[in-house]
Amino acid sequence: MKANEIRELTTAEIEQKVKSLKEELFNLRFQLATGQLENTARIGEVKKTIARMKTISRQRELSVNN
Repeated sequence: MKANEIRELTTAEIEQKVKSLKEELFNLRFQLATGQLENTARIGEVKKTIARMKTISRQRELSVNN
């Protein structure tokens, strides 16, 4: 997901997506440990998307406080 797409979401939607992505990341790591994961690059994609969402969420938090 691109940063522009994330910015269009509400804060609650971002938090919900972060939660679901963390669950997906857990499942991907579990698959990696058991040798069932075919696309290992997906782990990096999910981690970066979570980081993007948290960054935008934090930016909103800081802009509200100013």
